[in-house]
Amino acid sequence: MPFGTVSPTTPDCFHYDRHKGESMHTQTDLRHVIYALSDALDLVGIDDINHGKRVGIMAAECMRLYGARSHEINFMFDLGTLHDIGVSSTQTHRNLLREFDWEGSQEHCITGAALLQDFAALSEMAAPVLYHHTRWDKLVEQGVPEPVIWQANLILLADRVDVMTAPYYADSSMLEHASEIREQVQMCSGTYFAPELVKLFLATSKSEAFWLQLETHSIQRYLQDMLLQGPKSHADMSELRQLASIFAHIVDAKSVFTARHSQGVASLSRFLGQRMGVSPAHCDKIEIAGLLHDLGKLRIPDEILDKPGKLDSRERQIINTHSFETYQILRQIKGFEEITPWAAYHHEAPGGSGYPFHLMGETLPLEARILRVADIFQAMVQERPYRAGLTIEEVRDFMLDMAGQGKIDGDVVNAALCDLDETMRVALVV
Repeated sequence: MPFGTVSPTTPDCFHYDRHKGESMHTQTDLRHVIYALSDALDLVGIDDINHGKRVGIMAAECMRLYGARSHEINFMFDLGTLHDIGVSSTQTHRNLLREFDWEGSQEHCITGAALLQDFAALSEMAAPVLYHHTRWDKLVEQGVPEPVIWQANLILLADRVDVMTAPYYADSSMLEHASEIREQVQMCSGTYFAPELVKLFLATSKSEAFWLQLETHSIQRYLQDMLLQGPKSHADMSELRQLASIFAHIVDAKSVFTARHSQGVASLSRFLGQRMGVSPAHCDKIEIAGLLHDLGKLRIPDEILDKPGKLDSRERQIINTHSFETYQILRQIKGFEEITPWAAYHHEAPGGSGYPFHLMGETLPLEARILRVADIFQAMVQERPYRAGLTIEEVRDFMLDMAGQGKIDGDVVNAALCDLDETMRVALVV
């Protein structure tokens, strides 16, 4: 059967013997993955995309002056980069950066802590993330353990300093306003911030270097230094899958229209890969690619992603940037050399009409073609607030029509339509 074509009737089941006997040799540093994926969290800021890293730098520098051990400094930097892991809404991010304190600030703390608490590698961060928007005096009243108070309150202090400094990053005028920012922090001593931490911050922020390292061009150098100095932690496939699931949850929570979409695409991609004879190692990787394929959507404003009606040309262009943003995030991770293109090519079409690279034909790996079919199939059968999911007959006709137009791979469609009841069940995994 030629590439990109399908049988017009319900296909017979078939099975490719691809990558037989292949084993998994990916060597991936977990901290490297965490830092790269933290870029996805920063995308929620749209125009301000380094908030988490700046909070991490400020917290780490305070710990360094305090005389903390290297693993404590590394922990606070990592905590800073991930402290907003519960935020996927651009509106929530705007509130966090515009208001010193606001009524809904606790919601993302609760979400973030829940995401972290069951992942062993990051579970120590759950408690400080839960309390990182709770004032110091309230933490003391609640009897929160002292180490957690220290960690959470230092993150709150650095977080609020970044909010006060944000208007001055664009023109690099932080130094002109450093004194007034330090005075505002001093005024919050004993209420929002622990007096000891205020003293530590004031001592750390005396130097010009403290403020200059928060500039965009300095942040990447700081990040590289932390990667070189920090402990190496090899991530096995189970940890990578669990971390990918956390970020899939963040992406899917961004819109009421896409709940569980990434999980469904991941499950369906693995299922189709197994049906087509893709090796177990590549099925593991394609599942992770499915979980992470929409990372770039975190940069799409809520009002565009949640628009129930037809998008205009400008809005469509903005939506179409998301797969390239996914590519930019994942390509930084050593060990993701195959996962990255599979995830990033999920809107590429065999006939070259896709985006953002307009790749054609056999230049698209089978795994990328599988993920594209899984992405479309899952979206079509999933119930959305503005429409019902397609029935079995409707989705069969829809997929056959797309394949006939060269928009999706015919062989993969045949695999999806073989035992369509089971394919539907996998796509709608709960």
